[in-house]
Amino acid sequence: MNYTFQFGVVWRDFPYLLDGALLTFQIGLLAFWGGALIGLVLAAFKTFGPRPVRWLVDAYVVFLTNTPALIQIYFLYYGLAEFRIRWSGEFCLLLGLTLNAGAYLTMIMRAGFLSVRRTEMEAGEVMGMSRLQQVRYVVAPHIAKTIYPALANFFIVILVMGTSVGAIIGVNELTGQAITRASFNYRWLEYFTVVAGMYVVLTFIASIGLALFGRWAFRVKARVF
Repeated sequence: MNYTFQFGVVWRDFPYLLDGALLTFQIGLLAFWGGALIGLVLAAFKTFGPRPVRWLVDAYVVFLTNTPALIQIYFLYYGLAEFRIRWSGEFCLLLGLTLNAGAYLTMIMRAGFLSVRRTEMEAGEVMGMSRLQQVRYVVAPHIAKTIYPALANFFIVILVMGTSVGAIIGVNELTGQAITRASFNYRWLEYFTVVAGMYVVLTFIASIGLALFGRWAFRVKARVF
């Protein structure tokens, strides 16, 4: 192998990669919490809603979990443009990941709903709580503690694998920045070697942050990595 690594060109562009890493983290965080809100609402509809509403939730979940996120984001960016609906690449990436995460988190939170004991729900009814109040004060705290480790792991999946899809539609998140910079000097191996390490660091930071938040908010001992 006669290839000579030249990491100096990467270090000169390192501020751009840091900007991309920050955008990656921001989009991942917003998509996760947006998806968590969608998942909580749809899991409640799936559990307590009338049959037609449950069918609509099932259709949403089945469609989005059985098609790649790349295709969904591609349609939002390129497909809607054919109907004169044009959004920025960053917004399409965020919206696509949020809707995709919402479908998966609906299934995760649905399991949390089913783990709530009937006696807890009956206690809420005796206290005069409405169905919405039962979800807010009885169900939500319970499932937050029960399925928090699964939610934390899903955030890592969005952060590492989901946001990198944005490079396909020109979003300069971490992978997109690496592609843009490497296209000038063709030092692809150097850029992606450094970017791989940056993804590991991002994952480590997110994992520690989620573990500490889980222990503080829900007394859950989530694993780091």
